[in-house]
Amino acid sequence: MAANRNQTQLNSDIRDREVRVISSTGEMLGIMSSREALRLAEDEGLDLVKISPNAVPPVCKIMDYGKFKFEQAKKEKENRRNQKVVELKEVQLSMTIDVGDINVKAKQATKFLEQGNKVKVTIRLRGRQMAHANLARDVINNFVEMLKEVSQVEKPLNMEGRNLILILGPVKKA
Repeated sequence: MAANRNQTQLNSDIRDREVRVISSTGEMLGIMSSREALRLAEDEGLDLVKISPNAVPPVCKIMDYGKFKFEQAKKEKENRRNQKVVELKEVQLSMTIDVGDINVKAKQATKFLEQGNKVKVTIRLRGRQMAHANLARDVINNFVEMLKEVSQVEKPLNMEGRNLILILGPVKKA
């Protein structure tokens, strides 16, 4: 059973001449040969685990490796559960949007931002509207102004083909 780079070395896989040993209680036992450290671990009925392979000499700890792996897996599972996935929601406006419609879109974007998601604001310019892109910029700027309490600009307004795109993120709470 050869140890890979990403796999923790334990017991007889530890081939170093000298290792710094930490007891199962967390007490520093000092520097000793790996054979002697392994004997100490076996006397306690535990494993010798290399926890810091890059140190000189490498640091090994006497512990119950199975229990250690279980605790590590439990911590990773807990971290994954607590992780918030930020989604990118899109709100499409038009250059000729009416006041009532823009208010509905602003309310929807506010809901997305309060849930912690980012909002992509898009205006697609059609036909002759390309000649009046400055009017579309005004519509987006007014929209951003309506949402200034709950959002901050993450990616400034820019033109991508026929689309004007801006990305808003939720305001960071201090």
